[in-house]
Amino acid sequence: MSAEGGTKAIIAALGANLGIAVTKFVAFLLTQSSSMLAESIHSVADSGNQLLLLIGGKRAKRAATPEHPFGFGRERYIYAFIVSIVLFSLGGLFALYEAYHKWHEGGGIESHAWVPIVVLVVAIGLESYSFRTAIKESNQIRGKIGWVSFVRRAKAPELPVVLLEDFGALIGLVFALFGVSLTIITGNGIWDAIGTAGIGLLLVTIAVILAIETKSLLLGEGATPEAVRQIEQAVLAGDGVERIIHMKTLHLGPDELLVAVKIAVPGTESAADVARHIDETESRIREAVPIAQVIYIEPDIYRADHASAAPPAHA
Repeated sequence: MSAEGGTKAIIAALGANLGIAVTKFVAFLLTQSSSMLAESIHSVADSGNQLLLLIGGKRAKRAATPEHPFGFGRERYIYAFIVSIVLFSLGGLFALYEAYHKWHEGGGIESHAWVPIVVLVVAIGLESYSFRTAIKESNQIRGKIGWVSFVRRAKAPELPVVLLEDFGALIGLVFALFGVSLTIITGNGIWDAIGTAGIGLLLVTIAVILAIETKSLLLGEGATPEAVRQIEQAVLAGDGVERIIHMKTLHLGPDELLVAVKIAVPGTESAADVARHIDETESRIREAVPIAQVIYIEPDIYRADHASAAPPAHA
């Protein structure tokens, strides 16, 4: 993905959440609504999450060192995983605690009843702008795949994280508006507790989804099927390569791919010819898939036992 696109979406979300957090907290102080407090903490957590994503993106750009020869690209995955933990604990679990507390305490919203309604409507507008920005930036790289596939297959974590956060924030605001409105109408604080519980369950669900997806990235994912196909075509496009014996790919970061491929070369070629074909193959791979920045090519003579021993190309 474009790093600039991800950063733009993060900054839009950060600006919206900071403004929303302040107004929600003021509304909570005036009304003592648990939904407003849960939403305030949710916005604070989201703001912290966007800062974590920005920090992760900056640290991932550090140059490789002897201790970390493949660079620091995976820092973006680490910080995205931390985001899921923050969203789960500070957002989801806190909201569920507030819902439990409000359920047993009861009590309606007795003063400034209009404040949370106004704040929530304004917040929905701001979150919609942030969500729209994330959708616009995602559409530039999403192609024709569906949104669920995009979230699951994206190698860069920033846009999926912001998309899920903004989506969760919008639905959470609807829950809060539902709980606050019915509490004002009925005078029964149970509705406020129900709205708060809905927010908590939603955030916990989103946090679990994010944790699962970023865990997969941390463990190490291979290139997409399309990228694997392009690499295979590039390898076989030149002279001196009879076939691919086996190939493995691994994302060292969202924008850096490791390619290790064993190729079959004619047994009659000289070492100089083999070296030339390897260099040409490497150039074709980089041209076809620019993020393939680390490439290892091993020449061999094809034998029948290679076919049964070959691992999957995108393992």
